[in-house]
Amino acid sequence: MTERTADANQLRTFIQERYTQSIQDVSQSSCCGPTCCSSAEPVQVTAKADTACCDSSCCGSASDQAVTGNLYNQAEMAELPVAAVLASRGCGNPTALLALQPGEKVLDLGSGGGIDVLLSARRVGPDGFAYGLDMTDAMLELAERNRQEAGVENVRFLKGYIEDIPLPDNAVNVVISNCVINLSADKRQVLREALRVLAPAGRFAVSDIVFQGTFPEELRHDLESWAGCVAGALEEQEYRQLLAEIGFGDIEIEVTRRYSLQDIAAQGASASLARLSDSVRQELDGKFVSAFIRARKPAEA
Repeated sequence: MTERTADANQLRTFIQERYTQSIQDVSQSSCCGPTCCSSAEPVQVTAKADTACCDSSCCGSASDQAVTGNLYNQAEMAELPVAAVLASRGCGNPTALLALQPGEKVLDLGSGGGIDVLLSARRVGPDGFAYGLDMTDAMLELAERNRQEAGVENVRFLKGYIEDIPLPDNAVNVVISNCVINLSADKRQVLREALRVLAPAGRFAVSDIVFQGTFPEELRHDLESWAGCVAGALEEQEYRQLLAEIGFGDIEIEVTRRYSLQDIAAQGASASLARLSDSVRQELDGKFVSAFIRARKPAEA
């Protein structure tokens, strides 16, 4: 198996800066106002908000929305503060992957503005609990504001790295994540940590960017492409193999979206793609996908 070469500290710093900037962009956005939508029907994101927020096709270009748009239905968005919806940078909806049960404990790796943590907390009910783990102070502050606005009490946001989860062994029943594991320079360690904090028979259910085929190494070395969820994508077979080697069972990978080169370029990989030959670019078209990745920690005897 090919180990991915990326300077972890440099990558983390770049991603923190990029995601901090994304929060500033959200705070300056006019998306959540009636002037945003000329033809789209606005949907009320939260009863506590004074404005309506358009559906995702209204905000940003079509290519920008190919990865992050239309991931949550209106009923889910209605439970959430506007800022939580706008701050989402995911590529799927991990809370749709499985039926969370009342009383379960959930951990979201790379929780961002808290959208998946808040949805999970409501589904596990007052006897359950949802943790969100993020390394970026600005995201943690936003997530805590969103928690308070949503009035959800069974939630705690933790600062730390997904390669070193600040929870004890067997602490949660479910680990979720939304387009974050691909950002790590050490995915093997992330998956080891996920297995460690899961209770026996616990479930791993994440959305992530996956590459179907042999990944061109020329794309691995651009930080902008890493932060855009492109350069760090694992090959599908590699993802399966890594999960199995670490100790997960019942591994499933389900493709949910397939991306064109235009979609990938819009995620921050335009400079890297421009350096590739025409033949290589043609081979890449449609090979990047969003996928649901499911697995389970074996039950102990």
